[in-house]
Amino acid sequence: MIDGHRGQPTADGKDDAHVEDLAALDPGVSIATGAPTLAPGPGEPAKPGIRNGFAIGSRLVRLGVSANQVTCLGIVLAAATGVCIGLGHMWIGIVLLTVGGLMDTLDGVVAKAAGTASKKGAFFDSVADRVADALIFGGVAWYLASGTDPRMALLPFAILGVSTVISYERAKAESLGFDAKGGLMERAERLILLGVALLFHVTLVPLLGLLLALSAFTAVQRFAKVWRQASPELASSESTRGAWRRGRVESRWQAWREPRAAGTRRRATTPSRVRARRRDEPLGVRLRRVLATERSGLRRTQVEAERRSLVRSGRRRQTGTDS
Repeated sequence: MIDGHRGQPTADGKDDAHVEDLAALDPGVSIATGAPTLAPGPGEPAKPGIRNGFAIGSRLVRLGVSANQVTCLGIVLAAATGVCIGLGHMWIGIVLLTVGGLMDTLDGVVAKAAGTASKKGAFFDSVADRVADALIFGGVAWYLASGTDPRMALLPFAILGVSTVISYERAKAESLGFDAKGGLMERAERLILLGVALLFHVTLVPLLGLLLALSAFTAVQRFAKVWRQASPELASSESTRGAWRRGRVESRWQAWREPRAAGTRRRATTPSRVRARRRDEPLGVRLRRVLATERSGLRRTQVEAERRSLVRSGRRRQTGTDS
């Protein structure tokens, strides 16, 4: 399909992708629900929106055509379009470009009629759209490279790059829970303007420049749209984090202040605090402490030696008395 979202559910949970396109091509589809409508019975008054079944989609399904086959046919037509444009056959390229756009819409109609609309089909359709864009704009670059100024071949590649950014912005925004639909120059509008540029191929380069400018503006539009949606979420998360930090700091300050006011708080002396306090002392104080420690160690050694000698002498006296 044009936007590459065949079979994806909408916000209300219904599989309603491109219902308007489907209803435009198939008179048996309700625009409100995307479901086939039934004709009024005999004697019943005709109601607004009541149509006769899936005309085009049902016929293709009865012929054994699947939605994936229609999507593959669109890729083949895009390749043929690129070749014709590259060889300079502009009128044939315009016809193939129009038929290829029709295939992009028919795959959704067939998927609806056959009841095979799924996320797998939407993924395949999105990838097929990107491949088709590359083939078509590659043909335009081929045509410009064979002209008087080959540097103009960079213009279609620039348009292709910006269009890829537009598609990525929507995909990434939807994966994050935001909405990035819309914009001045979506894929359908880009193909229409490209067709106009091919029709008036004398002014092909200026119209491609206009297409590049409008595509860049669309990319900025989608970026700004997602940025506005994400800003309130960022502000709410920062306010919640700030309130948590303030409450945590206030609770710590209150827990420290109350025992201190009562005179019952004593600062715990941990080994880390002792080491930090000693590290800040002057060198002379630290040397005196080391010397005092050594003297106390010598004194302790001397006392221990005297005690051992007294014990030995007492044992000797005791053995002499016993003997």
